[in-house]
Amino acid sequence: MIRKLQAVALDCADPVRLAEFYVELLGGRVVADPDDADWVEVHGFEGTPLAFQRAEGYRAPEWPGQDRPQQLHLDFDVDDLEGEEKRALALGATVLERTDQLRPGANWRVYADPAGHPFCLCLH
Repeated sequence: MIRKLQAVALDCADPVRLAEFYVELLGGRVVADPDDADWVEVHGFEGTPLAFQRAEGYRAPEWPGQDRPQQLHLDFDVDDLEGEEKRALALGATVLERTDQLRPGANWRVYADPAGHPFCLCLH
């Protein structure tokens, strides 16, 4: 039996830059492996650690299209959707869809991190 999910790893062109984005967004700290510059992790926030690995020729996913599918996305619980959106955008995220403004009853918005990975801020 598997004990726990160790990390969620995302491919990207610049692991350090993307790890720094998520540290600013979530808190925690960057954990770099001095023997492997192509793998960087973020630890110390509530939840499963995130890892970032360099992928040569990385191409960002296209959302919502499937020419370059997202394959996964991250959902984050927030108490203040407007405030956290402003913070995420200031850190380098971009808005993909303000779902809560398009669909009655929706409580989330979709963004892309600086490497193009979709993630959602979900009001709870």
